[in-house]
Amino acid sequence: MGAIKLELRCPQKVDGIAIDPEPDWSFDALLSELNSLETRLNASSKPVPFTKTKSREISTGKSVESNARAFVIRVSDDELENDNERKGEEVHNGSLVAVKRFTCDALYLSESDDSDYDVSLGGESFLMDEVGLADGALVELTHQHQLGVKEEIRNLISTLETQLISENEQSTSALAQVEKYRDMRREMDRKIDTVYQRKIAEALDNHLTAVQRDHELKSQIEERKIRSDAAYEEAKRKERALQEEKLRQEKVKAEAEMQAKLRAEEAKRAALEAEKRAAKEAAEREAAENSKRITAGVSQDGACGRQPDDSSVIAGAQSRGSRSDGTKKLQSAVRATESALNIEQKRLQKLKELDEENQSLKLSSNEDFSGYEKDISRLIRQIRGLKDNVRTKASELVKILNNPLCPQSISLATFSKKVVSRCETPDDNVAMSCGYVIVLVASQVPQVMDILLGEFHRASIYTVPKHIVYSEAAFESEEAYYKTIGYREEDGKTESLENYLSRLKSYMRLYAALIQTEIPGVQNAHGLKEGWAWLARFLNALPANIYTAVALIAFLQLAGFALFKKYKSQFRKILDNIYDNFLNALKAREDSKLNLVIAEIQYYIEDKKFLEEPEGRTLQAPPLSSTLVPEADYQEYGRYHQYQEYGYQYH
Repeated sequence: MGAIKLELRCPQKVDGIAIDPEPDWSFDALLSELNSLETRLNASSKPVPFTKTKSREISTGKSVESNARAFVIRVSDDELENDNERKGEEVHNGSLVAVKRFTCDALYLSESDDSDYDVSLGGESFLMDEVGLADGALVELTHQHQLGVKEEIRNLISTLETQLISENEQSTSALAQVEKYRDMRREMDRKIDTVYQRKIAEALDNHLTAVQRDHELKSQIEERKIRSDAAYEEAKRKERALQEEKLRQEKVKAEAEMQAKLRAEEAKRAALEAEKRAAKEAAEREAAENSKRITAGVSQDGACGRQPDDSSVIAGAQSRGSRSDGTKKLQSAVRATESALNIEQKRLQKLKELDEENQSLKLSSNEDFSGYEKDISRLIRQIRGLKDNVRTKASELVKILNNPLCPQSISLATFSKKVVSRCETPDDNVAMSCGYVIVLVASQVPQVMDILLGEFHRASIYTVPKHIVYSEAAFESEEAYYKTIGYREEDGKTESLENYLSRLKSYMRLYAALIQTEIPGVQNAHGLKEGWAWLARFLNALPANIYTAVALIAFLQLAGFALFKKYKSQFRKILDNIYDNFLNALKAREDSKLNLVIAEIQYYIEDKKFLEEPEGRTLQAPPLSSTLVPEADYQEYGRYHQYQEYGYQYH
């Protein structure tokens, strides 16, 4: 009878672990091996751990021992009959036949490929000893128990294999999902990169288009500037030619007029001499005829002649006395320091002499200087709060003032009047810009400053500073008083108080802007020192009323910042004096018209507005367009950008 080999229909090893146990293992050894297997599976790196679903402990009456103990095999009657038929032996009927007991240490059981019950018997056969019924039942029970344990082990191994396969499938599915997600992310990143690169390309293209457009615009501006310069040079050349031709014609005309005048004077002298001779002869004849009649009435005629002489002397004395009384009354109404009045008188005298000189020039000369006056007025109107604009306008004004073709007295008077009238409207930026222009022009033409200050004093007495108090003895009427302090007539009526105060504020702002102007490398002939003197004279001599209050706050708002920078604590003392004395005097008048100006002065001092730089004091740098665009084309350039902002194209 040969050995029996039993084999499972599954892989022999899973992860290096044999799944078919040895047949001669003891039960304890088999449990130990299963526990070791479970420990190794728990220590594995698989995501789903192995869980024990069924207990491996089998409750039996006895435990299977590990020694090579003999067991009893029970053979059925059918199997014995088959054996007896092959051997020719007869066997009696029975349920079981006892056989000889033998050991099966050398027996090897395994599953065959064809059947679970085919057994290959080989070798020499032995007879079994007869055993008892109890021993046979025990052997059969033991054999069934071993088969059950093996089946349980195979089921556990199959379960483990199924779990491992499921875990592998899950891992493979997870890896596939991860790979799919990674591919999807790569595709998304690629699309995002493509969109981003497209946007970068579009932005770059737009930028290059804008740069090209700006370059073309600058080129057009440069070409326009070149054409404008060429046209200006051509016009200038033609103007010079016309002026030369005009001068030549005027010279010829003047020579002809001079010759005609000489001839006329000679004829006039001859006529006068003839008339003198005729008159002399007629007088001699008349004297000879009346000599006798005159002799009788000499004494009476002499007496009558003396009486008119005495009366005329008396009338002249009375006239001079009345004029001196009126002057004294007017002087008593003036409130100003003596030094301020002396300076005002000198400046007004210079301005008067300049006006008289201009009148005589215009009467004696046939030349027309209105073109120069228009140029000065145009340049002053074009003054803006830009550095280049201020320097350019000042340079052009200096050229006109020093032009030998135009008398300087006319250009000085025109410049002073136009500057003062330019700032009659309240605009701080214009006042500051004009202050810069005045200082730059006065540094090249010093005569400008006194004439301009005289024009200031003529426009407003508070630039002296000076105030005139109304009195019925000094003025014939209130209208005469208003006219004296600077009121204008509008449609035959005196202007309103609001209009007068608005002009007064504008004059004082321009005067303060001139005082506080500081230009590096340029000396201001009427700077902060004169402003400090004006403030001291104002507080020492002028009373507190609506006119002086408006003049004071307008002066402080523009010049206070620069005065504080220079005089520090001394200027604070001046402000304290204004707050304690001048403001209290205004409040004591209890006039509702003063409430606004009182609030402005109080707000300026309490909030320390003198620490803030006034608007327009620092000139702005010119924009790029003003450096590229000629002044004639600047307005057109601004319209071009305005239309571009709204999506239109300007032609």
